[in-house]
Amino acid sequence: MPEHRAARPPVTELDARYSSALNPRPGAADVTATEWAEAERRLEAAEIFWVSTVRPDGRLHVTPVIAAWHDGVLYFATGPAEQKARNLAHHAHCALTTGGNSLTSGLDLVVEGRAERVADQALLEEVIAAYEEKYGAHITSAEGTFHGLGDALRKGDVTAFAVAPATAYGFGRDGGV
Repeated sequence: MPEHRAARPPVTELDARYSSALNPRPGAADVTATEWAEAERRLEAAEIFWVSTVRPDGRLHVTPVIAAWHDGVLYFATGPAEQKARNLAHHAHCALTTGGNSLTSGLDLVVEGRAERVADQALLEEVIAAYEEKYGAHITSAEGTFHGLGDALRKGDVTAFAVAPATAYGFGRDGGV
């Protein structure tokens, strides 16, 4: 079973190129880096992510996905014929992004890493359980948007990918400062 965990514990810090605390503006004196625990809570709660992959010819492909944060790893699923799956077969590096579209509030998160297929059946069952817990009726109800995802993953009709964060970025906006 491949090791899907992050290689080292995450460190949070302000980036001088973008931080209001390091490029002072009115109201920015108390700006601090978002703690990793808070980023993890946001990753766990986010309903929609955008996965960015690279086509074999170098062009980008970006598409929305649902994803589950489980044991420090972000999991998403796709069919084997979908563009993102074909891209990942060629180039496993990808980014998953989530957040909001407000200029003055929110926290956008980007997780970069290698997408690895989840082949271990026991881990796959944990991922399915994480999806079902997070998305509930969307997956478990016959009327749900993604009903049958668990069975499709078990049968191999859909592939689960694990992305352990190699790098993660947070872009917070608090009143525009």
